[in-house]
Amino acid sequence: MKYAHVGLNVTNLEKSIEFYSTVFGAEPVKVKPDYAKFLLQTPGLNFTLNLRDEVSGNQVGHFGIQVESTDEVSAHKNRLEANGIRTKSEELNTTCCYALQDKFWVLDPDGNEWEFFYTKADVEANSENASSCCTPEQKGKKMECCSTTTQDKNTTKCCS
Repeated sequence: MKYAHVGLNVTNLEKSIEFYSTVFGAEPVKVKPDYAKFLLQTPGLNFTLNLRDEVSGNQVGHFGIQVESTDEVSAHKNRLEANGIRTKSEELNTTCCYALQDKFWVLDPDGNEWEFFYTKADVEANSENASSCCTPEQKGKKMECCSTTTQDKNTTKCCS
């Protein structure tokens, strides 16, 4: 395999190019009036933006970038905030997806959720709480994912 590919529908190509250029730390390799393509070596990703008149909500659970250390999580958080991308939420020493992780979340211009995360260790529990493991806090709702209480056994939402 050479690259994983994600094609994302967006409603504002200019804002999305600005957002993803900042997130990836790279400029697109191709830009057309209704399309932009990022070709990243690390991680190996062919990521395209496809302009649409309308996008209704988040079409996927979320996207994520796994990094090598907690320091790298912090560095990306600081870099994005310094470039005007606000952190939606941050979780340190959180148990989620059968892993102990440090992470933070941002939203792209169309509301797609992105997590930057470092996996410290594998663990036996899916999460320590939550009906929304691996999803950032919703507007007006307090994040309860990965806190200190036990997760509901009927929970099905979690990252892979």
